[in-house]
Amino acid sequence: MKSMLIGSALKSSSSSSLRPPFLATAVASCDHERVKVSRIQVRKTTFGHSNSIFGRMNHQQSRKLNDPESDNKYFTEVHRHQRQITKVLAVDASKGFVLRPQIDGKSLGATLEVIYRYSKVYTLQGTVLSIVSISLLAIQKLSDFTPLFFVGLLQAVIGGALANLYVASINQLSDVDIDKINKPHLPLASGELSIETGTRLTLLYAILGFCLGWSIKSWPLKLGLFLWYAIGTAYSVHLPLLRWKRDPALAAMSVWSLQGAIIPILFNLHAKTLIHGRSLLVSKHVIFVSGIMSIYAVVAALFKDIPDVEGDKINGVNSLASKVGTKPVFWLCIGLLEMAYGMAILIGLLSTGFWTRLMMVIGHSILGFILWREANLVDLKNNEAIESFYLFIWKLYGVEYLLVPFLRF
Repeated sequence: MKSMLIGSALKSSSSSSLRPPFLATAVASCDHERVKVSRIQVRKTTFGHSNSIFGRMNHQQSRKLNDPESDNKYFTEVHRHQRQITKVLAVDASKGFVLRPQIDGKSLGATLEVIYRYSKVYTLQGTVLSIVSISLLAIQKLSDFTPLFFVGLLQAVIGGALANLYVASINQLSDVDIDKINKPHLPLASGELSIETGTRLTLLYAILGFCLGWSIKSWPLKLGLFLWYAIGTAYSVHLPLLRWKRDPALAAMSVWSLQGAIIPILFNLHAKTLIHGRSLLVSKHVIFVSGIMSIYAVVAALFKDIPDVEGDKINGVNSLASKVGTKPVFWLCIGLLEMAYGMAILIGLLSTGFWTRLMMVIGHSILGFILWREANLVDLKNNEAIESFYLFIWKLYGVEYLLVPFLRF
């Protein structure tokens, strides 16, 4: 019986015409015991032991051994290997053979690590930095730092963080099939996290965010959080007139609305509501931040599709990169960012403040030079190199927000 299980495993893994064997998932059970393992471990164990066993079988056949004791020893070893494999494999009689690692039974630390990767918690660094930075731009004197300001800033940071977690999660829930091709390491695509668990986490982020938004009195923050959730949903979900990521223009508009308008404008206005006597007007400094972050947003929207061209074509996502090619879109993004730095340098030269002029001119000159140097080192045929450069762009985005509180030209 165990031999039949192993045969089924090998056959099932190799017969799929839709994806490579390591993309399949399996649920394993042996002697009333369920053990969860990674797909790659199962694949290596199955094929590694099988090749070793069958290699020795061929060797014995070639020597035409007829020693009963030797044969018994050989078959004992075969069964030992089979038992090792069946500890990590199982057959679901109703659904067939599937490989599927789960977080069930994992330690608390391992479970949290899977949730961390699913929610993309690491992206919160940029979100928190941008909200804090644009809020500090509303400060004009030390007396503006009040307990009310810090409480309101904390509300904005928590609200933005929850919205960020929701958008990252709903995007993965909507893209499982695409991610199985482009990013099979993601928790949902790999099977480490079930769809049901991912859905519960996503709903939790949505409910907590809406509860916070409902409880606060600041209309700019209420509006900002509502738009954040609404646009994030429209960008990803498979519903009529939605799934905006399929259209390059709508995808760019979605990212721009968040990075170029919601965060720099509405979160800055929220900070001003926390300062007594401050009028709710959009300053020229905020307009500058909105402009340069809008360019970052468009670049991010275009660039993130570059390594996903293969999966996007298969799933009907008509990104600009899938239409015109990787190289043109890559250099378009670089050109847009260099144009943004050039604009910042020009504004800095026209500024009357010495320190502002120094920071904007020298700072953006350095950023422009580093960007150009790194761009020329990227291998556009290597998706890992492209994804690494995409993360580098977000580092530049973070550096830009470090400069924002000091841009008072």
